[in-house]
Parts: sequence; structure tokens; C-alpha cells
Amino acid sequence: MTTQTEQFTVRRPAPDAQASLPGEHPMSPQPLQLPLSLPLPPAGHFINGSFVPGSTRLLIDVVDPATEAVIASVQAGTADDVDAAVAAAVVAQKTWGATTPKERADVLNLIANIIEENRADFEAIESANTGKPQAVAEDDVSSTIDTFRFMAGASRTLTSMAGGDYATGHTSVILREPVGVVGVITPWNYPLLMAAWKIAPILAAGNSIVIKPSEQTPLSTLKLVEVLAGRIPDGILNVVTGRGRTVGQRLSEHPDIALVALTGSVVSGQAVAETAAKSVKRVHLELGGKAPVVVFSDADLRAAAAGVRNAGFWNAGQDCGAACRVLVHESVAEEFTSHLVREVSTLVIGAPDAGDDVEIGPMISLPHFERVKEALAEARAAGLTVAIGGSALEGPGYFIEPTVITDVPAGAHIATHEIFGPVVTVETFSTTEEAVTRANESPYGLSASVWTRDSSLSLRIPKQLDFGTVWVNAHLVLACEVPWGGFKGSGYGRDLSLYALDDYSRTKHVMINHGA
Repeated sequence: MTTQTEQFTVRRPAPDAQASLPGEHPMSPQPLQLPLSLPLPPAGHFINGSFVPGSTRLLIDVVDPATEAVIASVQAGTADDVDAAVAAAVVAQKTWGATTPKERADVLNLIANIIEENRADFEAIESANTGKPQAVAEDDVSSTIDTFRFMAGASRTLTSMAGGDYATGHTSVILREPVGVVGVITPWNYPLLMAAWKIAPILAAGNSIVIKPSEQTPLSTLKLVEVLAGRIPDGILNVVTGRGRTVGQRLSEHPDIALVALTGSVVSGQAVAETAAKSVKRVHLELGGKAPVVVFSDADLRAAAAGVRNAGFWNAGQDCGAACRVLVHESVAEEFTSHLVREVSTLVIGAPDAGDDVEIGPMISLPHFERVKEALAEARAAGLTVAIGGSALEGPGYFIEPTVITDVPAGAHIATHEIFGPVVTVETFSTTEEAVTRANESPYGLSASVWTRDSSLSLRIPKQLDFGTVWVNAHLVLACEVPWGGFKGSGYGRDLSLYALDDYSRTKHVMINHGA
């Protein structure tokens, strides 16, 4: 079914499912009527190599945001479930941590091969659970496979300071060791990929894992351990489903967990860090972002507009690195905006199974849908100009039109705080110094981009921007070889690259006295 709004093409499949209200509820004796074509995993927790029932009969519904239909239910985990998973991880880590880098690399390569063998299932599950268009789901699975392959090789290349005599009569050796059991909390926007970004380096460094996927999008993580069961050592990868206030809380406070790694909101990161501090455990946080896109007057404006189209609206803008805040020189603002609006007008909105040309899927949930609508309403109330989009679409599904808001003043709330939806704001600046100051005024510091043909600016401005990643004449281009992580409110620690392996290992100095 294809409909046309005033500005956008919207693709929807013919309705074939009744919407159900999601929630937490007792286990029903009657199974849900699930789509026959969706290769769903078991709904239990995965502990010590197999699926097990939870300690309570409470279930959490999993909703397809494109149709609002309940597609599965998973266990509402408890502290007892976490304790069981951690106990298994503690035992498994002793053996796993003693393996060689080659042995661990072989397991990571095996994981990559297994995902490749089952990629169609992973793409189907990810699209159904998150509403991702097919192209986004395909990219997520490909990137997941590449992450495991990269970390398999990287685990065999780690180096440390050379051993030697640094004190007279004593020889020093530097050892790199696993930290132990790592608790992992992953977000809903890239469920499988963010799990891979954590699982691959954590296992590569010799640690074991207890992971809590988002209760909104747990299915691909459960599918992963389903296909890995019996093919990797039992207990090194455990999954407990449930809510952050119970499962996440217990992971953060558990005395046998050495490090907690979270990708999520700033509020979630603050809660984890506060709880983890009580046991002085290490914390690895990748939090929110509000990426500025600084467009200078000499930039290729068409290329910049196309870059924002791709990087601002990828995954419906539900990306912490999204190109969502444009700062453009006042002399070219009108021309750039016209290019951007034209680019955005070509985006196709719809459910993932409504056509290969769909680029914009739904918001992940009804509460998030309402939050994005509220941000748009606030922008209108503030008198800001909506150049294109700005509205929610009639249901079913949690769809928001791709939106560009212009004439945004300095310090506006919509330009400095994360919306996490298909919304791009446009501000202007008059001097280079102003551009840098305005870009840095955000509480976040994850990523930014600079658009210019001036080689001096391309070298100088990135050094002045307080962000963990700065692209020049590009945005949201990632590679496993380079680190990803932020400054300020965007957290600390690095995903991807050898730096992630550093984060998930510890160094030990052994000094040997020659005269003893």
C-alpha cells in the first residue's frame, strides 16, 4: 500500500496483524500467535550454554513499532537470574581467560561465520523488532560480522611495554590480563550491532559476559546465543532479559562483576556509574550525542546537504552520531537549506517489508514517539520555522516525517539536547570562532563534522572541537580499525579498534629480583 502525504511518499504493507498493548504481565498458558515467517528465538534467559526459565512467571511484550503488534514476549529477569548468570560466567572465565589469543580468535571467527550462515534470520528479526528498513538491517548484520572478524585478528596483535631491567638488579615484565566478568547493557537502536561492539572485544580480551539487551529489542541478541549454543564454550556469554531497574541495577552492583559496559542514555549511564562506584568497579559508557555539522561558506553545499540527508536520517535519526545539528555560514545558509530540503523531500517512509526503497522506519516505541512529537510541538511553540516535515503520520506504527527546522537561535533547547528522531535543525554563524563556540556548547561530545574545501580549516577546526570523532567532508563513516567514543556527557571508554581491547583488559607489572 502506498500513500502520499503533502511532502513524502509513505509505504505500508497491507494490515495483517492486530495491534496489542505491550506491557509486563504474568505468563499466559496460551502461546502468542506469532508471524510464521519470523524465526524467533526461545524466550528464556541464556545461562551456561542453554535457555532456562526465569525465576518468576512475569513476561515483557516485544512490539513491532511499524505495526504496533506484539510479536513475542520475553522473561522479566530478576536479581536472582542475574546471580545465576554471573555464577556461570565466573566459572567459565577461569578457563576462557587462560586460553591463548589464537584460541580466542578462532572462537570469534566461528561466531562471525555462524552469523553469516544465519544472516537472513538476523535481518528479519532486526527489522521486525526495530522497524529498520531492509538496507539498515543488512548493514547492521554485515557490520556485526566485520566486528567479530576484526576483533579476532586484533586479539592476536596486542603489544605492551617491552620487558627489561628498569631498576638495577630487577627485570620487569608487563602482562595483559582479562578483567574477569563483564556486565553489558545494550540499547534498542542497534540491538545486534551494539551487542557485537561489546561482546567481540570483551571475549577477545579473555573475559566472560552477562548481557542485558534492551527489553524493547531483545530478540536478535537471543537469536545470537541460540545459534551459538553448543558451538562456543558454555558460560562465556550469558543473556538475562528484563528491565534496567532490576537486571541493569544488579549487574551494576554485583560484587563478582569487574566492569560494566553500557551503551545508552546519559541518565542510564549516570545510574550505572553511581551504582558501580560503590564497589569501585570499572565502567565503560557510550552515551548520547548531538552532532554538529559545521558548514563553511566555501563548502560543497550539495555534497553537505546530501551528507546530512544520509547521516541525519539513517535509522530514522535514532543514532547517537546522527548529523542532526547543522551550523552553516550565514552567507550560504539559504542556498544550503534549499539543497537540504530538496534532499530530505526524496526520503521514503514506511514499514520494512513495504518495499526496498523504504529509508525511514518508525520510532522504536510509543513513549519515544510521543517524546519526539513533544519536541516538535515545542519547536513550533517557540516560533521556529519547519521547512519540511514536522508531523507524525497516522497509524498504525510510530512514524514521524523527516523534519528540517530552520532559523534556530543560539542556545535553543532543540539544538542542544538529543531528540533521537528524524529531526535536523539549522543554525547560522558569522565567524569561525563563533562556529567553534556554538558547536562546543552542547553538553554532549560524541561526534561532529566539518565541511570545507579549505585545507587549513580542515586541519585546524577538528582540533578545536570537543568531540571524540570529527569527520571532514563526511559524517557517520565508521570502521572497526578506528575508535568510537565521546567526551563530556557522551561518556568515556572506546568501542571498536585496539582501544576497546585496552578498555577490557588490565595490565600487571611483574618485577623479578636477580639476587633473590
